[in-house]
Amino acid sequence: MNDSRDRRTVQEILIFPDGQTVPVKDVEPRRVRRRRPVHTAYLWSLGLFIATCLSTWWVGERRYDDGFGYMVPVMAILLAHEMGHYLVSIFYRVPASPPFFLPMPISPLGTFGAVIVKPGGGEDRKKLFDIAIAGPLAGLVIAIPVCIYGAITAEPVPIADVPADDFQFIAPPLLKWIVDAVRGGWPPGMVLESAVLDAGWVGIFITALNLIPIGQLDGGHILYALLRKRAHAVAGALIFGALAYMFLSGNLSFILMLMLIIMMGPYHPPTADDYVPLGWFRVILGCITLPFIFIGFTPTPIAIGG
Repeated sequence: MNDSRDRRTVQEILIFPDGQTVPVKDVEPRRVRRRRPVHTAYLWSLGLFIATCLSTWWVGERRYDDGFGYMVPVMAILLAHEMGHYLVSIFYRVPASPPFFLPMPISPLGTFGAVIVKPGGGEDRKKLFDIAIAGPLAGLVIAIPVCIYGAITAEPVPIADVPADDFQFIAPPLLKWIVDAVRGGWPPGMVLESAVLDAGWVGIFITALNLIPIGQLDGGHILYALLRKRAHAVAGALIFGALAYMFLSGNLSFILMLMLIIMMGPYHPPTADDYVPLGWFRVILGCITLPFIFIGFTPTPIAIGG
């Protein structure tokens, strides 16, 4: 059944003094152009990016008197990491939000990193692997040169001169190797002060955290793509081991993060197709990338004083 109202026209007429009317033309009703809705997700992404730039600049200015020297490399590393995820998601036509950066000016880092929101199960095993691993690899492409430059330009300061209420980032093995390579060894009895070097440390540390193979972290995605449901046993063992370590050592540095992981779900959900073959190259790449946590992570990342 057709609705005649859908085909109505507007009739223009001339009215003469004697009341006679003469139609002039039939005019189709004007079509009202609807404006496309504003993509609020992109506005939020841009706003949070600017806020995180200001947050990291403020931390750099307060600690090093070099806000841009800290902000620029930190944001470049974070942006490379998140755009690695985002661009590969677009390539595979997997729905994903733009990156949402997390400012935190009261923390030593000035940021809690960034996240991308996407519906689970929208990708198969191979797509999951590629999207997950693209972020850490892209971030390291920026972070490692930043660490090298920072190690070269860092200023050695005697530990005795470090204020008792100041904090120092504890170098993971990778950063120690970089300092040894470019400076011929870590200066004995010294700490290295550099906004750029600390920015590189942030990039290495955040990458290592993301590669922990649990739940919805990048490492959790990669491990699930490699082992499928067998990854659940690894995630459970890691959570139990982390809780045991914190209980026995009294080091509760990561208790909040661990609780968040447990609340979000420590076990990775299935993909759209868990049986798509990865191929030998992805298997080798995943096996090389996941152990990065052993050289980029440190259980006690921050120490107070020298």
